[in-house]
Amino acid sequence: MSIFSRKSAPEAFDAPTAVLDDISGEYTVDPTHTRLGFSARHAMVTTVRGQFTQFAGTARIDTADPARSHVSLTIQVASVDTGVADRDAHLRSADFFDVESYPEMTFVSTDVAREGNDWTITGDLTIKDVTRPVTIEFESTGSARDPFGNLRVGFEGETTVNRKDWNLTWNAALETGGVLVSEKIKLQFDVSAIQTPAA
Repeated sequence: MSIFSRKSAPEAFDAPTAVLDDISGEYTVDPTHTRLGFSARHAMVTTVRGQFTQFAGTARIDTADPARSHVSLTIQVASVDTGVADRDAHLRSADFFDVESYPEMTFVSTDVAREGNDWTITGDLTIKDVTRPVTIEFESTGSARDPFGNLRVGFEGETTVNRKDWNLTWNAALETGGVLVSEKIKLQFDVSAIQTPAA
C-alpha cells in the first residue's frame, strides 16, 4: 500500500490552470476528453479495469449556493470496454448488464455540497431498472480556455459500490476460496466539461 494519500502524492502532471475566477454556469460533459472508468478484482489476485465510451451529461455549477448545482448523466451500457472482446461480451450479456433489455444506465444528482475545491455529489444511480443512492467525492482540477475558444472545467472523483445492490450478482467460486469477480467495484471519473454560453 502506498505511503502517500491521494492528497499528498507527488504530482504526476503539470500544475492545473484556473482561468475562471468563478466556475458557476451551465456545462456539457465532453465525452472525447472524459473517462468513466471502473475496476474490479479478478480471481482475488489482480485488478481488471474498464470504461464506458459512449455517454452524455450536463451539469449546473453554482459555487455560491452549491446545493443548487445539478448533474445528469446517461451511459450507453453496450459501450463497456475492458480491452478484451470476450469479457466485454460477457458483461453485455444477461449475466451482467443485459444490454438488450437495459441499454442505458443513468445518474441524477439529488444533493451537492462543496468545501473549497472538493465537491460531494450524491445522486441516484440506475442500472437494470434498479435505483440506489451513490455519493461521489470530486476534486476540482482547474479551468481553462482551449484553442477552440471553449471554457472548460475539470473534475476527478471516485467511489466504491457493491454491484449486488443493482442485481449484478453473477459469479463463480474458486477452488482455493473466494470468487472470480469482486462484489465491490471502484468507479472512477475524469471529467472535462465545456461551459454552455448564456442565452
